[in-house]
Amino acid sequence: MAFRSATEPIDTSSATGRMLVQLLGVFAEFERATIIDRVINGMERKAARGAWLGGRIPYGLVLDAEKRLSIEPAEFPLIERIFDRYANDRLGTTTIAAELNADGHRTRVGRPWGTKGILDILRNRSYLGEVFFRDKWYSNGKDPFIDPILFERAQDLLEERSEGYAERFGNRHPEYVLAGLITCQRCKGRYVGACATGKRHRYRYYVCSTRQRYGAKGCTGDRLRADELEEAVFDALVDIYSDPQLLLDAADEAHRLTKADSRRFDDELATLRAELRKTETAIERYMGAFENGAVSEDMFGERVRHLGEQAAALRAREARLLAAASAEDEPLPTPDEIIGLRQKLKAAAHHAQAPIRKDLAQSFVHELRVEGRERVIPTFKVVRSTANGRAQVDQVDKSPKETGVRTMAPLAAPTGFEPVSPP
Repeated sequence: MAFRSATEPIDTSSATGRMLVQLLGVFAEFERATIIDRVINGMERKAARGAWLGGRIPYGLVLDAEKRLSIEPAEFPLIERIFDRYANDRLGTTTIAAELNADGHRTRVGRPWGTKGILDILRNRSYLGEVFFRDKWYSNGKDPFIDPILFERAQDLLEERSEGYAERFGNRHPEYVLAGLITCQRCKGRYVGACATGKRHRYRYYVCSTRQRYGAKGCTGDRLRADELEEAVFDALVDIYSDPQLLLDAADEAHRLTKADSRRFDDELATLRAELRKTETAIERYMGAFENGAVSEDMFGERVRHLGEQAAALRAREARLLAAASAEDEPLPTPDEIIGLRQKLKAAAHHAQAPIRKDLAQSFVHELRVEGRERVIPTFKVVRSTANGRAQVDQVDKSPKETGVRTMAPLAAPTGFEPVSPP
């Protein structure tokens, strides 16, 4: 198949025409690479001069006439107060945020101060008069806005409390095996992993993210001891696999629901894929415009990041729909398979390393709904057998039987199973 342009001298039906098209492509690629190098070199020179490269300006700072960071008199006293209360008075970020809110202070967008906002300030080297570009910090040629000794003292305390950059994603740490599965019924927020260090021991907890960020005024969700909650959840999981018939009934119901909803799945999958193509096309347009120098990161960087997150969520949803659709014709597990699985679950739940226990929780636990310290309602998933002999998890929730638990490790749930439609 040949291409002949009506308005340009392009004709791929001949060898000469194909050669010219290829040459044009080579020069276009060269020009693109040249533009990228020029943009990067220009931004690096700008950073070396200490100029701000764009993005959200940190609270308490403003740009001067030379586009360098300088102190915002109306806001910066709050920054000094945060560093002083944290590094010198050794107050926690939640306490500091509560103090600022109680005194009527708000962020630039008018929201209450939270733990994350305080931590972002304490970690930010911009308050030392530095700008960041390509994994390197550059001085802006001015004196530090915050005393460097005070700043380093705050960094040491952040590291001591596991709140520094090295621990920013500690919620993903394998020791928090139930991370991402616990929901607060009071504010509908997620529980996240947290820890407290005593004189001799380190204590792990799961806390409501809303309360951790805004304090008790944001949410009154109870804090749960991680070790005891995990033990209670695994005990309940092993317990429900001691009744093969209960699981077979649940798996059979899930199989019936999956077949009944197969057409809805097809329609939703088609809609989802169309939305995914639309999102990916938008990302490509923005990236092409950025590479050509038509737009800057300041103009559309946040929008592109949002589109990237949206595309990732759509792909994950597509994978779940495909997995649910493929489960229609898979055989149900036999009672012997369930008994064998229970033995493996029990051994792994009590003796395996933290990463394995976390994979176990993520595979078999759908959700833990926290109504209070004395009542946590778990919802488990049902496992099927596949044609190749591997275990497969249905996207169907199953509530366990009532389980007796110690006071400090509460876990309760309605008796029996209540099948619901796949998400």
